Amino acid sequence: MTVNAPPAPLLLAFCTAPDLETADHLGTRLVEEGLAACVNLLPGIRSLYRWQGRLQRDAEVLLLIKTREVLFPALASRLRELHPYELPEIIACPISQGLPDYLNWVITCTSPTS
Repeated sequence: MTVNAPPAPLLLAFCTAPDLETADHLGTRLVEEGLAACVNLLPGIRSLYRWQGRLQRDAEVLLLIKTREVLFPALASRLRELHPYELPEIIACPISQGLPDYLNWVITCTSPTS
């Protein structure tokens, strides 16, 4: 089996949420609206960060969001609208390799006709 670069630019986006209920709501909306093909929810992470001059330690849920690069501006905008944080973490990395059938599935699920 050959693993190739994706046929269209894809991203793995990351976003943290304060709890599983919020993460589930965010992920559901992104998939329902066609902005993401799949969102994995990883509960039980511990985040350490500086906010307003103070060190914070919070339990959070990490969303791993598979999408097309062209959709990232709309995805980020939608997350900002829905997210309870004043400044949510919304970052992304390119997907440079993957199982071709899976990568095609991501494209299909995030195309306007899906």
